[in-house]
Amino acid sequence: MRLTAMTDYALRLLIYVGRQQPDRLCTIAEVALAHGLSETHLMKITHQLALAGWLQTVRGKGGGMRLARPADQINLGAVVRSIEPDFQLVDCLGDDDDACRLSGGCKLTGVFRSALQAFLAELDAHTLADVLPVSRAAWARVTLPVRERDGVR
Repeated sequence: MRLTAMTDYALRLLIYVGRQQPDRLCTIAEVALAHGLSETHLMKITHQLALAGWLQTVRGKGGGMRLARPADQINLGAVVRSIEPDFQLVDCLGDDDDACRLSGGCKLTGVFRSALQAFLAELDAHTLADVLPVSRAAWARVTLPVRERDGVR
């Protein structure tokens, strides 16, 4: 199983914003530079995260984004479900019963369904606060490009 790049980027964006002071507004350009991602992609993701209630956005000069709620109230399973388009690991987990010739007579569907439930249950057991980088060295690797751009040492 592989999550989409959009989900990966959404989680990276939330981690970046979640590591900031609660009242600080981050910009899409700042996050894009820090993670080496496309601003256009991040714009779409920011919009989706705001619609889902994970981010608060402020428009205009001096605008940006911040978490819409504390990091310990942002459940990773809920975030992934809000971004990921579907969890159809194999054809038989979809809506089309005729997608697989073994449909109805194969026990593999149940195995995949259980595996998916276990995966989502593990994500449900964690919040954004659980995955925020705590080591200064780890965080420095992300913020270094931003500090270099801004001339901060």
